[in-house]
Amino acid sequence: MRPPLLSIEVTRLDAGHARLRLTGDLDFDTAPELVDAAAGVRADGCPELTIDLGGVGLCDSSGLSAFVVLSQGGAGTVRLTGVGARLRQLLDRTGLTELLAVEQSTVHAVEDEREVG
Repeated sequence: MRPPLLSIEVTRLDAGHARLRLTGDLDFDTAPELVDAAAGVRADGCPELTIDLGGVGLCDSSGLSAFVVLSQGGAGTVRLTGVGARLRQLLDRTGLTELLAVEQSTVHAVEDEREVG
């Protein structure tokens, strides 16, 4: 049995806010899983979502599209954390950093400084 391509761990942080921690690849095959998981969390009363991407190895255009779908849902804000340099570059080039709240973790910021320096 193959391991899942994407795992999503949901944690309710406080009233109306939940974190979805992703591990694996966010692509054509798995992006619908994120959209479904987020819809379920929002239906349970958590419109504010933090999506932790620290464990994501690959994010393609389908993953980016999933972020757009979640942000356009009108239910609440979507915040991305754990965004690495490569994904951050994709978000910048597509204009999604203007649509979404994108945070960069301290670990990734240190890694980015090492790449530059």
